[in-house]
Amino acid sequence: MTNPADIVPFAKTMGITITEMTKEKITGEMLVRPEICTAAQAGGALSIHGGAVMTFADVLGAFGGFVNLPEGSGGTTTSESKTNFLNGAPAGQTVYGESTPLKVGKRQSVWQTRITLEDGTLVAVVTQTQIVL
Repeated sequence: MTNPADIVPFAKTMGITITEMTKEKITGEMLVRPEICTAAQAGGALSIHGGAVMTFADVLGAFGGFVNLPEGSGGTTTSESKTNFLNGAPAGQTVYGESTPLKVGKRQSVWQTRITLEDGTLVAVVTQTQIVL
């Protein structure tokens, strides 16, 4: 749907694609490539790096804040983010993210992002605050 690189160039580097963008929900996907993984674990398997998980969630939440900006606002930025890492995501698989608002106000919005594998395995839950600039 949307190429976030048009707005967030780092999202292109990460390979993030936005698949749905409404005021109530932002969804996206990202292929877990070896270059965004941690060092090989026991048995040689690569798994997504925590920073890649956080970046993916941050991009989705930021788009949520962006589409909900009050008219005349200058933009949005992340002021706080908390991540619970629950499972790994192996190289070669795609992770899927869904970000929904917990609250949208005039000065800030709070977003929760659930990141899963295709089979529904929960990889992480991220809660972030976007402030209006």
